[in-house]
Amino acid sequence: MNIAKSVSLFQQAKTLMPGGVSSPVRAFRAVGGQPLFIDRGEGPYLIDVDGNRYIDYVLSWGPLILGHAQPQVVRALQEAAAKGSSFGAPSPLEIELAELIRTFIPRIEMMRFVNSGTEAVMSALRLARAYTGRDKVIKFVGNYHGHADMLLVKAGSGVATLGLPDSPGVPAATVSNTLLAHYNDLDSVEQLFDEHKGQIAAVIVEPVAGNMGMIPPLPAFLPGLRQLTSAHDALLVFDEVMTGFRVHPGGAQTLYAIQPDITTLGKVIGGGLPVGAYGGRREIMEMVAPAGPVYQAGTLSGNPLAMTAGIATLKQLQSPAAWEHFERVGSRLLAGLQDAARAAGVPIQVQRLGSMFGMFFSAEAVSDWDTASGADSRRFAAYFQQMLAQGVYLAPSQFESGFLSTVHTEVEIDQTVAAAANAFAHLATESAG
Repeated sequence: MNIAKSVSLFQQAKTLMPGGVSSPVRAFRAVGGQPLFIDRGEGPYLIDVDGNRYIDYVLSWGPLILGHAQPQVVRALQEAAAKGSSFGAPSPLEIELAELIRTFIPRIEMMRFVNSGTEAVMSALRLARAYTGRDKVIKFVGNYHGHADMLLVKAGSGVATLGLPDSPGVPAATVSNTLLAHYNDLDSVEQLFDEHKGQIAAVIVEPVAGNMGMIPPLPAFLPGLRQLTSAHDALLVFDEVMTGFRVHPGGAQTLYAIQPDITTLGKVIGGGLPVGAYGGRREIMEMVAPAGPVYQAGTLSGNPLAMTAGIATLKQLQSPAAWEHFERVGSRLLAGLQDAARAAGVPIQVQRLGSMFGMFFSAEAVSDWDTASGADSRRFAAYFQQMLAQGVYLAPSQFESGFLSTVHTEVEIDQTVAAAANAFAHLATESAG
């Protein structure tokens, strides 16, 4: 595989941007080699600057649920751009997208659009602290909620991929009100409530952990969080930036029939453009300025291009056919990977919900950060390189989820499984040697 142009561009990029990238995990540090520079996307494929073609399971880290350059989204964006790229004033598009989101997730009675998942979470927790009059927040080891200072503690995702314990530049005082519990461990949450009675404003959780690989909640976990937060007059915040419109049309909260007080969204609701949102019960959201005293603002919030892409995307997800497709191709992918690994004698753990999936090289079931971080990252790196060489583009980290789109067909799935069978066989040979 010739990547000469990518190599040259990466050398140039490193003189202009830290590590040569605009986001850390893209640098391929955890898997070796160097990042590929992309020329274009077509449906389920990426094409790099050297003309190499890859089946894409990153999909811009989740937003492109309809695939790359989806024709209806592209046409809608062309029409919107001709009217103007930003107004700095209200637009009917904001109302249309908000109503669409509420159609999928009725529990979100009111919402505020922002520009990223990080901004959505930061704003949601500020609101939770104001509403409850309390300062402390519980988060879970290995859950990632963006790069706001108070949340860069045991944050999974890129922080874990790069081996960073937290982050320099985050003052100790900033995280002093952030309490750490263990995902899928209710006892650790209850202990924190007992130790900090009357001080905890909220529990924030990825209801399906997508930033330490794709790890579903154990059956009692989310109901237990709802019960504990209600008992202690704290708010339950679901970070559905990744899981929203991915694990179920109504997000993880609908899939598991749990009603959080505040939800954060992003990725899919912008159809590939920068966007975020937070929303929840009306009486909570009416504390946000200008309706209430909790200040939050953004010059590009509700940007007409992001709203347009989100509307065009969500309208297509209203069709039951989209979700039937995810079940069909997702089941085929899962079974194919399991069969190929079993045939090669390579132990893996692979899980899927809706259009999200994750895989670990481990003989042990993966249900939390300890079991995820105990998986064989060296074997994952070797697998990643083998798959890339065969034209399959995966996230360059064992701590990231994979994603399907509505344009991944049985053809791409079968090609992926065949590539995986070759990769597993190669790994087995290396181990035997």
